[in-house]
Amino acid sequence: CLVRGIEPGILMSQYMARSIPVGGRDNALHFGFLDKGMVSTISPLGGLVSVMAGVALAFKIRGEKKVAMTYSGDGQTSTGAWHEGVNFAAVQDLPFVLIVENNGWAYSTPVHRQTRLKDLADRAKAYGMAGVIVDGNDVEAVHSVTKQAVERARAGGGPTLIEAKTFRRLGHSEHDDPRKYVPAEQFAEWEKKDPIDLYEQRLIKDGVTTSAKIAKIETRIEAELDEAQTWAEAVPPPDPATMTHGVYAED
Repeated sequence: CLVRGIEPGILMSQYMARSIPVGGRDNALHFGFLDKGMVSTISPLGGLVSVMAGVALAFKIRGEKKVAMTYSGDGQTSTGAWHEGVNFAAVQDLPFVLIVENNGWAYSTPVHRQTRLKDLADRAKAYGMAGVIVDGNDVEAVHSVTKQAVERARAGGGPTLIEAKTFRRLGHSEHDDPRKYVPAEQFAEWEKKDPIDLYEQRLIKDGVTTSAKIAKIETRIEAELDEAQTWAEAVPPPDPATMTHGVYAED
């Protein structure tokens, strides 16, 4: 959302079910901004893969040089809806990029209990589409392979499945304590691979920035977030009279 230009205050007001941006409808995750090219997420695992494949099909039919992209976790790759969407994208040779964030755990189920595959990118072979593996904690590597996949799709080269190997250092949700089922040594190993820390170190080492400049940016961000929170808290709740808008057919 932030990359697409959505202001932090808008996101905060959505979390508080205010009148902006969607009138208090659904929860914090289920909203989109079509004018920004963002389709609302879907909770049922794998569902959005088919939706975005459909969006990509629309681009192809219209002859538009656009690319559809969405993300899934490793757990989604074990669902029927995920496979249906991927197969459809491959068969139709659609301009579609699917990034699988393989964080090793589908809620509390480790990947080795889901599949015998070592690399989830190998699933792409079954559908005759491109499959790529990337270090999900390397910012520039992820950007590079994603850019290549988008350019390939835009040029008519079809869909790509990108497996980003990473780790989920928090729970599946707020109520989930991953330290009850994830081995402590995994946390210790991956804490050393924090993508933000690693990228900051690289930028400093390459002379792109300094610790002082990063600290200054962080201070500015904190101020912007405080201002955004104040703005969001002032946004009024939705008018109850609009409760059925968008639910039933209207003139």
